Amino acid sequence: MPNAVVHLKAIPAVAETIAETIAQNGAGESVQLEALPKTAAKVPKKKPTLVKIDAVAAAPARKVNTAATPAPAVNLLTLLAAQKAAFLEEGAPSATARRQKLKLLSRAVVAYQDRIEKALSADFSSRARQESAVVDILSSLESIKYNHDHLEGWMKPQKRKPGLAFQPASAQVHYQPLGVIGIISPWNYPVHITLSGLAVALAAGNRVMLKLSEHTPATSALMAEIIGALFERDEVAVVLGDAAVGMAFSRLPFDHLLFTGGTGIGRHVMRAAAETLTPVTLELGGKSPALIDASANINDVAGQIAAGKLFNAGQTCIAPDYVLLPKGQIDAFTRAYKATVHKLYPTLAKNPDYTALINVQQYDRLTGWLAQAAAAGAKVHAINPAGEKLLPAGRKIAPTLVFNVSDDTPLGREEIFGPILLVIGYDSLDEAIRHVNARPRPLALYVFSKSEAAIDKVLHSTIAGGVTVNGTLLHYAQDDLPFGGVGASGIGAYHGEEGFRRFSHAKAVFRQPLLNATPLLRPPYGRLINSILPLMIRRATL
Repeated sequence: MPNAVVHLKAIPAVAETIAETIAQNGAGESVQLEALPKTAAKVPKKKPTLVKIDAVAAAPARKVNTAATPAPAVNLLTLLAAQKAAFLEEGAPSATARRQKLKLLSRAVVAYQDRIEKALSADFSSRARQESAVVDILSSLESIKYNHDHLEGWMKPQKRKPGLAFQPASAQVHYQPLGVIGIISPWNYPVHITLSGLAVALAAGNRVMLKLSEHTPATSALMAEIIGALFERDEVAVVLGDAAVGMAFSRLPFDHLLFTGGTGIGRHVMRAAAETLTPVTLELGGKSPALIDASANINDVAGQIAAGKLFNAGQTCIAPDYVLLPKGQIDAFTRAYKATVHKLYPTLAKNPDYTALINVQQYDRLTGWLAQAAAAGAKVHAINPAGEKLLPAGRKIAPTLVFNVSDDTPLGREEIFGPILLVIGYDSLDEAIRHVNARPRPLALYVFSKSEAAIDKVLHSTIAGGVTVNGTLLHYAQDDLPFGGVGASGIGAYHGEEGFRRFSHAKAVFRQPLLNATPLLRPPYGRLINSILPLMIRRATL
């Protein structure tokens, strides 16, 4: 929009911030600011009813326009300005209001369940409705309910202890909503990851702008419909569009930005957010190891790892990326893993239980990586129970084990995000731990052992975002545990109470009584302070 005039209405504090960002990111726009009076900033709210939700959900699915139309950055900024103005005008919502929003969201998920599952199946072309029901429906409902049930307790001020010299004062921490949270959601679990972030942001009393993935057009369009039926745009707004829209979104001066996606894109998002000093929570990924010690039952372990790895065809940020196990157990593990695959997926090509890769780009990436690894000397073992021909158009890759992979290849270096598992042997547990610690810290780590000493050694000697012992993926499903990465696998955590704190400002409040001892520490200095200070210093010394 070269030489355009942006006529921006907002309360002054918001308008100045938005105008500055337009000036930095625009293409020659000039900005006219108009401060809104308090009465003009308030927008009448509609009160959605559950009857309306049910009626909309039962309606036939509308034809989805899959074309990505980038929204001009100024439109995003105007939307953000409206949300910030409404937040400052209306203030922090009560616990009752927050719970009502979460209740509406929960019941809408149930009402729309059938259409959500169909949209997910359309986007993936082949995805088990049961997997969608488990993760995108059930896990979303549990996350919403957990925040609904606990938010009032989290909102209460926390008492702290003022120093003895300041008595009889009082100290508290008050948790206030930050304002407007931006959420950029990925394509692999586009409903659950969106709603879990939205739930905790609403529980903390914020307004939210959601950027949904362009790679799941049917699901993103349906999510926009659901959110639009529940909330005004200055409460929760959905933004659709391609990668260019995503980058414009990440440059907005949010009060906090949550991004879930790949590490490479996460770097760009953090760089963009730094332009406006927007704090970020980054949920990334990396190569999550499954470490098996000599005491583990290799048949049971192979079943656990295969189920976790192949859920959603490995398109899970915490899926096991490689296995570390004693060299003498590699053959036994291979046989057990193969037997599990045959049991779980007797066929692949037309089996609705075996999910397809999301698009041809992901298919080409993985097949290309396999070819490069094989050319570099890796042994590639595809497990195709029925011996079917898997055509590129179907976007399915057989569950695959890869041995002797080089770290110099993309398969050995990058997060796989598909149904391919690397197998690496070790001579000692210490060697396995060194292997994990020599690489970027993973988002998840899985340890399999019957020995508590071995488990404790791995837990204390490695650093990972989260751990499941004798299983895979399940730590993510615990709403009372924080979920987040460390280092290259992410910044910050946002599930449960940790998420509430993440999307809140912890305001320190110190109340000093009218009668207090601070005048004793003021000039002119004399004998009184000279006698008091040594006592205070002595008391503060360890």
